[in-house]
Amino acid sequence: MPHINLPEGVPGIGAGFAFRPETAKPMRELADILLHGPNSLTPGERELIAVHVSARNQCRFCYASHAAVASAHLGDASVIEKVRSDYLSAPISAKLKSLLAIAGKVQQDGKLVSPADVQLARRHGATDLEIHDTVLIAAAFSMYNRYVDGLGTWQPDNPDMYAKMGAHLAKEGYTRPPARPPV
Repeated sequence: MPHINLPEGVPGIGAGFAFRPETAKPMRELADILLHGPNSLTPGERELIAVHVSARNQCRFCYASHAAVASAHLGDASVIEKVRSDYLSAPISAKLKSLLAIAGKVQQDGKLVSPADVQLARRHGATDLEIHDTVLIAAAFSMYNRYVDGLGTWQPDNPDMYAKMGAHLAKEGYTRPPARPPV
């Protein structure tokens, strides 16, 4: 049950966005540039960073919705579960593993990221832009996760709803919200 009077039937972050559209716009724009905009990391890889942080923050809505977006980009949902359970043994590049390690540290406390973490990512081919965006995705998703959970938003258990939302976000990006999903 939401902690404030949020619009009924609007799941997760969408409820907070509907409650306060003037803050929704810049938050959507940030998500869009980080996850859908130009970058040498693929949208699927960037979504995996968001999924990793959301799983560690135990934000069910953000995990499920971004896992669906990652699945739409990657075409293989099994990779997402492998990243969630043990990213170090998941079938992803060494570069992405080193970036997920950085993201996991940012999720806990940004001061935990060490020069050795950054050097390892660089040794695996990460660019300064990729390291920057990994840190910003991890920081932003920690905020988004806390926003969703701190408001006590409604988080449905409908996998089809998340799959449709994920397909829409993978195709359209984050500045055009999906139609209100059926529950």
